[in-house]
Amino acid sequence: MEKKDFEAWLDNISIAFLSLTDLQKNETLDHLISLSGAVQLRHLSNNLEILLKRDFLKLLPLELSFYLLKWLDPQTLLTCCLVSKQWNKVISACTEVWQTACKNLGWQIDDSVQDPLHWKKVYLKAILRMKQLKDHEAFETSSLIGHSARVYALYYKDGLLCTGSDDLSAKLWDVSTGQCIYGIQTHTCAAVKFDEQKLVTGSFDNTVACWEWSSGAKTQHFRGHTGAVFSVDYNDELDILVSGSADFTVKVWALSTGMCLNTLTGHTEWVTKVVLQKCKVKSLMHSPGDYILLSADKYEIKIWPIGREINCKCLRTLSVSEDRSISLQPRLHFDGKYIVCSSALGLYQWDFASYDILRVIKPPDFSNVSLLGFGEIFALLFDNRYLYIMDLRTEKLISRWPLPEYRKSKRGSSFLAGEMSWLNGLNGQNDTGLVFATSMPDHSIHLVLWKEHG
Repeated sequence: MEKKDFEAWLDNISIAFLSLTDLQKNETLDHLISLSGAVQLRHLSNNLEILLKRDFLKLLPLELSFYLLKWLDPQTLLTCCLVSKQWNKVISACTEVWQTACKNLGWQIDDSVQDPLHWKKVYLKAILRMKQLKDHEAFETSSLIGHSARVYALYYKDGLLCTGSDDLSAKLWDVSTGQCIYGIQTHTCAAVKFDEQKLVTGSFDNTVACWEWSSGAKTQHFRGHTGAVFSVDYNDELDILVSGSADFTVKVWALSTGMCLNTLTGHTEWVTKVVLQKCKVKSLMHSPGDYILLSADKYEIKIWPIGREINCKCLRTLSVSEDRSISLQPRLHFDGKYIVCSSALGLYQWDFASYDILRVIKPPDFSNVSLLGFGEIFALLFDNRYLYIMDLRTEKLISRWPLPEYRKSKRGSSFLAGEMSWLNGLNGQNDTGLVFATSMPDHSIHLVLWKEHG
């Protein structure tokens, strides 16, 4: 048939085909297919794939593809990555999707990272770590052995753990290796704090002392308290040391000379915690950058302005019950913006700018749970059986880890949190090192550490 005649015939057939019903069209196609040979069937197969299997991720502009992908959950997207190399490439490059998924898991987001493939890898790492936490498989344990009497004082900083014992010694340990770096002779230690050069100790002998790590020499002795010193803090820039004692007072000392600059009174119970910290918010009573001293006893938290001035007056006293029917636990969190303390009723969070209670967190069976660390996303808690991680956005416990029977020691035990940055959000790098440490009845130190990702 000539081309001209064929085109005329095809036009007539097309007009007639369009006039048929759907059922008649299907019967016509079936008849034509039955008359077709291998060449026609191959042609039909190739064109049907193009017509029916439209790859919209390949055909759409990248911006529209990203917009559509944002409506899918991360698990579905991971399945879609298996469709083809092209789909995997487009989905993996959808930065906003993976960043949002990471944030929902409690992950920190560094917007300076420009690599589009980075965030899918971060999400995969995050989902693995969160599964480990849920399945109680994120941690491992080890022990430090070296003291011959009760270990009462613990302090952790930058991978190093300091322990003070009734055996009249203090030791500095590398947590990652379990090796003792320094061991020096001291007095009985109720509190310790250290830096690269020195160790400051509060003692049951009512004094505070400063020691040099390298030589073990006592470089300063602070005398004046009439009760055991349970907590110490210091600031080299201010040349100030503060101490809280069983004599109901807080003393402010010149760190370099050992001279007592001031004695702060007003507490009616043992002062079990002192914290010296820069303020990060503005109020009628303080400005960002001001140094603030917090002191806590069994029922009250007192807030003091402090600096180079010798005298200071209490700015405010915080409590959770006017009749003292509810006692506070001795562990206290203060980051310059918020004050957090726990009681038998739950976790109390105060806004430092207004001193108002922002919220009270009351998880189930909280009567025996104590605070270890508090961040923007997570809180670290414990009782006499478990270590707990709480998601502060939902106030739900998301993980727990069994603890040994450390409380059976008749002479008590001490505990502390290790690395704290992950409480503001995990990032795939800060979930390493020490999580928790406690002294044991056999005088060893029990450590809970992050397990490697695997």
